[in-house]
Amino acid sequence: MKPIMKTWLAALAAGFVLSVSSVPAGAEDLKDAREIVDRTNVAQYYAGKDGRALIRMKIVDGKGRSQRRQFSVLRRDLKDGGDQNYLVVFDQPADVRNTTFLVKKHAGKDDDRWLYLPGLDLVKRIAASDERTSFVGTHFFYEDISGRHPAEDNHQLLETTDTEYVVKSTPKSTTGVEFAHYTLWINKKTFLPSKIEYVNSQGKVYRRIETAQVQTIQGLPTITRMKVSDLESGGYTLSDISSVQYDLGIPDDIFVETSLRNPPQKWLR
Repeated sequence: MKPIMKTWLAALAAGFVLSVSSVPAGAEDLKDAREIVDRTNVAQYYAGKDGRALIRMKIVDGKGRSQRRQFSVLRRDLKDGGDQNYLVVFDQPADVRNTTFLVKKHAGKDDDRWLYLPGLDLVKRIAASDERTSFVGTHFFYEDISGRHPAEDNHQLLETTDTEYVVKSTPKSTTGVEFAHYTLWINKKTFLPSKIEYVNSQGKVYRRIETAQVQTIQGLPTITRMKVSDLESGGYTLSDISSVQYDLGIPDDIFVETSLRNPPQKWLR
């Protein structure tokens, strides 16, 4: 499923766990595209100091056949907009149960990502070149889970409407990416993206991420449903995010390789 977060489980969750405070009424529109994207990055991936969520995904291929995934996400921020850690633990269906994904996200350099495959009792390192490949058979990419660094792209403000900023983002390096650029539609009040469209070198939109539902949780606007579509195959993944909690006091010492084989059940409940 090669050419589908910077989604989101956070968010996905985790990528999936997404939010930001609203803009004060009467505030002037922002003019700097990088500032807008930086605020969107924080809104999507840095809600509270840490977070937990349950993610249910419905994966539909181009022929209408469907399958499901369910997993929990834990996140801890080391610095807003900077380093943070993610742990993703699958519990359904049976063939992916206990599959675990660990991310150590770094500002200014490649993230560290590991995937544990229980059937093989194998810990696999996810290389930077694999970040934009399918995440465990879904239309999400590994990069969507913890997000794409704003510094990796050049950003241009295309339009400002009454409700949204429209920003075009072009990669500074084409290494490891399959898109020529992507466009974000960003809600001016929450700074959560309402839509992201990826464009290939032929100028065709081939991939779309849409926000389908936003709820306010612990005072924070949070994406609770999103859809990622492969416009070439006709397939899509629908992600429902529930049981979201912020500021739980999740310790940093659970985001280690030993948690891949032995996930911290106390924090996953």
